[in-house]
Amino acid sequence: MGWEPRCYRSAAHDTWSFGNHPGARALADDYGWQAERTLLQMTRRAGQPGLTQPTLEPGVVIRTYQEGDEAAFLQVNAAAFAQHPEQGALTADGLHERLSSPGLGPEGFFVAEIDGSLAGFHWTKLHPDGRGEVYVIGVTPAAQGRGLGNTLMARGLEHLAQSTRGADVLLYVEADNEPAVALYSKLGFEITQRDVQYTRR
Repeated sequence: MGWEPRCYRSAAHDTWSFGNHPGARALADDYGWQAERTLLQMTRRAGQPGLTQPTLEPGVVIRTYQEGDEAAFLQVNAAAFAQHPEQGALTADGLHERLSSPGLGPEGFFVAEIDGSLAGFHWTKLHPDGRGEVYVIGVTPAAQGRGLGNTLMARGLEHLAQSTRGADVLLYVEADNEPAVALYSKLGFEITQRDVQYTRR
């Protein structure tokens, strides 16, 4: 049924139902587990047209991640994901570990600068099965509303289209992040799986 048990602290037990199979839901009901968090997998199918590259504002530069960006990236990431239980807590050690992981090299890691200061990023991932992933995309709150998210998304999808030879691209997003789900839907992504975290207290 795709359950992965995890225990974070003695007062609470958390477990994931990947795909949220009906049998898993029934089992959760029987044992008094409650759905606490839903993570959506969304997929942009192969063969869809690429996104138009927006015109950059004066002072905005999109480039790949470079040595020396660590501190600025971690600051932007923490601000962009202040409410996220995992991504917002990323540390320097975690960043280095991810950068050395297969499919997560700096060649697919794009950052946006405004007048020389890091303001957003789009980190892509290549999967062994040939698919691409919008691994994480974020814009610091101070720079939101300037189209950086759309610009970074377009640049990342262009890179994935070239690197995967046009294979499917997936991403994960919290189900309660309605603005992000709506945006990804407009960009051609569709919901292909729901993963649910159940909690027993």
